[in-house]
Amino acid sequence: MTETKAQIRTRVWDALAETGAARFPFPPHGRIPNFAGARQAAERCLALPPLAAARRVKINPDAPQLPLRAAALDAGIVVYVPTPRLRGGFLELDPARIPAGERRRAASLSHMPRHARPVALDALPELDAIVAGSVAVSRLGHRCGKGEGYADLEYAVLRELGQRPVPVLTTVAELQIVESIPADPLDLPLAFIATPDRTLEVASPPPPPAGLDWSRISDARIAEMPILAELRRRKDTGRHRT
Repeated sequence: MTETKAQIRTRVWDALAETGAARFPFPPHGRIPNFAGARQAAERCLALPPLAAARRVKINPDAPQLPLRAAALDAGIVVYVPTPRLRGGFLELDPARIPAGERRRAASLSHMPRHARPVALDALPELDAIVAGSVAVSRLGHRCGKGEGYADLEYAVLRELGQRPVPVLTTVAELQIVESIPADPLDLPLAFIATPDRTLEVASPPPPPAGLDWSRISDARIAEMPILAELRRRKDTGRHRT
């Protein structure tokens, strides 16, 4: 029987805890899990073509991607971090405005507001790549997060706002790579996976979503993400950014 995403998440979270591969914050369950070797995975990820040539990158705010946010700033990349449920748009971390000795602190969620400036969704410049946190990934480019669907929705929102599709990368521990994950057309399509020991390029990444599938967005989700209400209003009135 094919595992569900929920079953895969639980299996991976359990494995991280039982093998000692999980790192603070504990427990790994219910979150994008931090893992031993996250810094090495970040170094490998930053060397991959989409990031090596990038100027502006969206990176998720979770603990395992902290080393990557800091390394990207040191490499001169402007980092955009989504605010919870996109209520405040994005936080922009521009290394040109952050002293070198403060960049790791600036990349941490607790200190980020002191160094970042808010950027409204409509003012977000074209991105060169996206880094997403993952609970589990497959070599076919499928992933699952912690089950709330925000990363996938953020990607669809960006497409709805006129952002072009860009490569999506992730950093994970080796045991977060699983044989298969149920596919959904609205899932983030992974192009590269970096672990502490290796990098994997997805031969044929899944096609990216073109935008939001309104038939699958509940009124409750719209209420918790005001940008969805605004985008639906624009859709109804024929106002879209191109």
